[in-house]
Amino acid sequence: MLVLTRKVGESLIIADDIKITICAVNNTQIRVGIQAPKDVEIHREEIYERIKKAKEETSNNSRNSLDSESVG
Repeated sequence: MLVLTRKVGESLIIADDIKITICAVNNTQIRVGIQAPKDVEIHREEIYERIKKAKEETSNNSRNSLDSESVG
C-alpha cells in the first residue's frame, strides 16, 4: 500500500484520468473528491462489499436453479 500525505486542496492522480482531491479534514473524518470517467464505478468499501455479496448470491441462486432443472 502506498501511503501519502496531502493537505486540503491537494490532489493525487491515478492513471491519467482519475483525480482524488482532499476537500476537508474534520477530526477523524476526511472529505475526498473524486473525478473519474463515468464508466469507472466508485463505491465506499462497505457498499462495494454489499454489491459483491449480492452478485455472488444471485449467481449462486442462478446455478442452483439450473442444477435443479437439469435433475428434474
